[in-house]
Amino acid sequence: MHRQISASARPAWFFGLILASLAAVWPIGSLCAVAAENDSAIAMHGEPELPKGFEHLPYADPKAPKGGRIIFGQQGTFDSLNPLVVLGVAPDAVPRYVQQSLLFRSADEPFTAYGLLASKVELNPERTRLAFQIDPRARFSDGKPVTAEDVVFTFEMLKTKGKPFHRSSLARVTKVEAPSPDRVVFELGDGSNRELPLVIGAMPIFAKHATDAEKFGDTSFKPALGSGPYLVEEVKPGEMLRLKRRKDFWAEDHPLTRGLFNADEIRYDFYRDSNALFEAFKAGLYDFRLESDPTRWMTGYDVPAVRDGRIVRDTFRFQTPKGMTGLVFNTRRPQFADIRVREALAMLFDFEWANRNLFHGVYRRAGSFFADSELSALGVPADQREKALLAAFPGAVRDDILAGSWAPAATDGSGRDRDQARRALDLLEAAGYRLIDGQLRKGGQKGGEGEVFGFEITVTNRPQERLALNYATSLARLGIAVTVRLIDDVQYWRRLSTFDFDMIQWTWPASASPGNEQIGRWGSANAERKGALNYAGVRSPAIDATLQGLLAARSREDFVATVRTLDRLLLSGFYVVPLYYLPETWLARAREIALPERQPKYFFSTETLARSPSPPAPAN
Repeated sequence: MHRQISASARPAWFFGLILASLAAVWPIGSLCAVAAENDSAIAMHGEPELPKGFEHLPYADPKAPKGGRIIFGQQGTFDSLNPLVVLGVAPDAVPRYVQQSLLFRSADEPFTAYGLLASKVELNPERTRLAFQIDPRARFSDGKPVTAEDVVFTFEMLKTKGKPFHRSSLARVTKVEAPSPDRVVFELGDGSNRELPLVIGAMPIFAKHATDAEKFGDTSFKPALGSGPYLVEEVKPGEMLRLKRRKDFWAEDHPLTRGLFNADEIRYDFYRDSNALFEAFKAGLYDFRLESDPTRWMTGYDVPAVRDGRIVRDTFRFQTPKGMTGLVFNTRRPQFADIRVREALAMLFDFEWANRNLFHGVYRRAGSFFADSELSALGVPADQREKALLAAFPGAVRDDILAGSWAPAATDGSGRDRDQARRALDLLEAAGYRLIDGQLRKGGQKGGEGEVFGFEITVTNRPQERLALNYATSLARLGIAVTVRLIDDVQYWRRLSTFDFDMIQWTWPASASPGNEQIGRWGSANAERKGALNYAGVRSPAIDATLQGLLAARSREDFVATVRTLDRLLLSGFYVVPLYYLPETWLARAREIALPERQPKYFFSTETLARSPSPPAPAN
C-alpha cells in the first residue's frame, strides 16, 4: 500500500531533504558549465557541438530550392490560433512559423539550443542567473524591433495565463528585469532546475505593443504578431490556415535558418477523421504525412500514386527514445484506485495476438517510458545511483522492476490465454472482486448485491476504437463490463482537459533529454490542474522527488540514473496498460517535396522541407 501526500501538504523541508540527498549522490565537482568559447548556446549537459560562427545546422541544406507551397494535413478542427494557453484547440503553426524564440533547438543534439533572437546568452555555472542580449537586427513583421520588454511581457503572460507546463516551470524564476532595451536578465532561484534556462529560451516571443494582455488567455483567431519567416494570410475557422512567407524577414541569412523555411506558402488543411485525412493524401490534396498506422503503411499505400512515383515513402531511425503508448487509467476513478486491479487489467491485453492480427507484426511491446535507449530501465538492474535516489522511499519500486527482471505480461498469442486470465483473476480476487454468474462483482455477494466492475474507454478515431473493442472483448471473458465511446476531437480535448474519462489511449513522446515536461505528466501538483497532462492522476512523493532530481542532475551519468529511476517508479505504479511502439519513423510525401540528404539524429525537422520544381509532364 502506498501512502499518498498531496503536494500542497508537504512541508518545505521535504524537498530540501531530497536536494540534500542529491548533493550526496552527485558531487558538486561534476558540474558542467556553459562553454566559454560559445556564448550563444546552452546545452543541458556537456557542451554545444557546433562552434561559434557555424554556417548552418548540419542537417539543413542551404541550397534547398526556395518557393512553392507545402500543404500539411491535420485531423480534427481548431477554434484558436494560440496553442500556448489552456482554452481552445489550436495548431502549432503560429509559434512554429510566425513567432520566434530567443534560442533555437538543434534536432542533432539531445538538448542544445543556439541563439536566434538572442545574439548572446550568459549563464553562470550554478545556473542561478541567465541573461540574453537581443540581436539588434531582430524585427517583428510590422518593422518594430524585438526588445527586452517583449521578452518580459511574454514571460509574464505565459507564467500567469499559459498552459500548466509554462506556469509551473516559469514560477521557478524569482526575478526578471530589462536593464536596457536589448538586455533581459532572469534570476533562477537556487539553480536546481537546470533545464529552466532552456525553457525560458524556447518561449515564443510576443510583441507587447500588439498583444492584448487582458485577452491573452482567450481563444482567438487573431494571430500573434511575430518576428518569424511567415505571416498568417488567411484563416477559415476549423478548416484551413494559410501562411505566406515574409519578404522582409530579418533572419533570412541567419545560420539557424539557412536551408530552413523554404516554401513561399504553408497551408494547414483540416479533416474530420483519420480516414478522410488519408484519402485526401492519396488524392494529392496535401504533401506530407507521418504515418503511424501499420495497416495503412503495409497495405494502404498500394495505390497508383505510389506505384507511379507521385508519392514517395521513406523510413528513418532516430536516436530519440521511444515514448509510451498505453491505455491510461484515470486513478481518480474509484475502480482504478487499487494497484492490483490496474496490474490485472494490464495483464489482459494480448499484445501477441493484436500485433499479429491487427498490426502485421511490426510493433514492439512497450515496457518502458523511454524504450530503445540508455534511459530505459527495462531489463536493466538498478545501479547504486538509483538505489541511493530511492533510499528515502522503500517499497516504491517493486523488487522485480528494481532487479531488471520484470517485463510486460506475455501471452500465448491465441487471444484466449487461460493461464494469463487465471493470474489476472487471482489479482482481482485479492482486490476484493469475485466472478459470479459471468460478472465480476465487488464483494462477491450473489443476488446482485455486489457492484459490477466496469468502465468506459473514450476514443477519438477508428484505429483507437478497433483496439479498444478488441481489449473490451478480452475483458468481457472475465465478466468486466467495458463500453467504448467514440467522440469528436473537440469533445475529446475538452474532456481530457477536465479529466472527465475512465480510460483513454495516449502517447507520451520521449526526448533524449526529458525534463520539465515530465512534471506536467506525473507531478502531484498537476493531478487536479485543468489542462495538465497528468491524465493518470499520479500522486507519488517518490515520483515528485525524482522529478526534482531529474532537473538537478549535473552530469550525464546522474541524469541517466534519475530517468531510469523515474521509469521504474512509473512502471511500478501500473498507471497504464503498456501497448506498443514503432522502432522506425514512417514518412510519406509528394514527389516534389524535397528532403535534405542528411536527416537529424534525434527527430524529424519539418522546417527542412522544400518544394522542388515540378518535373515535366511525360510526353504523349
